[in-house]
Amino acid sequence: MPILNDIHSQLNETSMHHVLTPRTVDDIRRAIADVRKDGGSIAIAGGRHAMGGQQFLDGGTLLDLRGLNRIISLDSDLGLLRVEAGIMWSDLVNGLRDMQRGNGCMDVRQESERRWSIVQKQTGADRLSIGGALAANGHGRGLKYKPIVQDVDSFDMVDADGILRRCSRAENTELFSLAIGGYGLFGVISAVTLRLMPAHRVRRVVEITTIDRLESLFTQRIADGFTYGDFQYKTDETSPGFLRDGVMSCYIPVQEDDAPKSESDVPQQPLNMLSEQDWRGLLYLSHADKARAFEQYAGFYMSTNGQTYDSDTFQLSQYIDDYHRELDRSLNATVKGSETITELYVPLPSLADFMDAVALELRERKANVIYGTIRLIERDDETFLNWAKQPYACIVFNLHVDHTDAGIAHTADALRALIDLATERDGSYFLTYNKFATQEQLARCYPQFGDFLAKHGEYDPEGVFSSDWLRAYDMELTG
Repeated sequence: MPILNDIHSQLNETSMHHVLTPRTVDDIRRAIADVRKDGGSIAIAGGRHAMGGQQFLDGGTLLDLRGLNRIISLDSDLGLLRVEAGIMWSDLVNGLRDMQRGNGCMDVRQESERRWSIVQKQTGADRLSIGGALAANGHGRGLKYKPIVQDVDSFDMVDADGILRRCSRAENTELFSLAIGGYGLFGVISAVTLRLMPAHRVRRVVEITTIDRLESLFTQRIADGFTYGDFQYKTDETSPGFLRDGVMSCYIPVQEDDAPKSESDVPQQPLNMLSEQDWRGLLYLSHADKARAFEQYAGFYMSTNGQTYDSDTFQLSQYIDDYHRELDRSLNATVKGSETITELYVPLPSLADFMDAVALELRERKANVIYGTIRLIERDDETFLNWAKQPYACIVFNLHVDHTDAGIAHTADALRALIDLATERDGSYFLTYNKFATQEQLARCYPQFGDFLAKHGEYDPEGVFSSDWLRAYDMELTG
């Protein structure tokens, strides 16, 4: 039986009965029919970066959608891009650029010369599928954006009966609401039509600041017209600036007359960017010398203050698969290690108090914070299992975990404690990353979860679509 795992935390090792790699809608239909005939269930995966057990199913059949990776068409008048759901963000961004330079062979409907760009993508990695972005209702670093649902015009989904359904705000509206943020439990998304925005240049403005100033700084940046931004906080627990000091980077659209040409048009003027080797060095320091890691990271970002970027490619990220293998050797680790992520939400006015409470909690628990960032999100009023119930500050923590029973339990306890600190401040947590939340925490943050399960039973009474995540919480909820 194939044994699979998630890419980042590697805490979800799962024995699957079978792995299928569909390349067409008919392939998906056949897979569903075969699994139903055998009385089995299907889990769906793309880039395999979810860490909560949503993409795997012990003993089940995995649909690996990475073979559905084509750009189908671009409507250059309306700014609508149709893609297959298994395409990765990096291939989408680069393919869209090629199409608009006339190098693509896809269907392009164009009467204007306007160039288009994606609006947002998840940060930190690029080999994430578009279908996965919808399944998790992911988000980027927009200062006034909702999650990815805002950028979805429509999608095609094969349901538990093998029927291909077009879902949008006007057609199959309940399925639209359920499937975005529904973790693959309502069908297999085969194609997505994304809403694009006009491509433009943005200028990066960098500042070293503190958590106490973030609310006023974010508010001022938004008022000044900045459209993207985030804050990378200090992870050195021995410093008084632990989780307080950090690097704020925001991006403002540049008037065309003031903007240098696209990066692709000026290769003789390379941007100051971190190489893979630079990232490996920072990853090492973030484990071995956190003070120096922050010094180098802050120094690099300050050196980029004022640089301009294309609105699509500046959202791409460097991620090194299985980076901890080399890191464990360099650190002379006696056990396998990795990082696991949690993303927590609190209202922006509560952010400084929350981070101070987290600093105390993590120091007391001797939890090892490797990396973290803070972004903003607007309220999502369109999806059923919505995590952005109000405008939030989004705080990401990468915690180191040793792959022993004691190490995993230690990190799990810390993650649960952080959820409690967030909910005490009218906050919540992101389901995609966290397999350790209690049933009580789930119910507190997602009171609609019972209704969500009922809807799953209504649309998929035979349980064709399932996951280890669903089974864990479903069994707890139903007793």
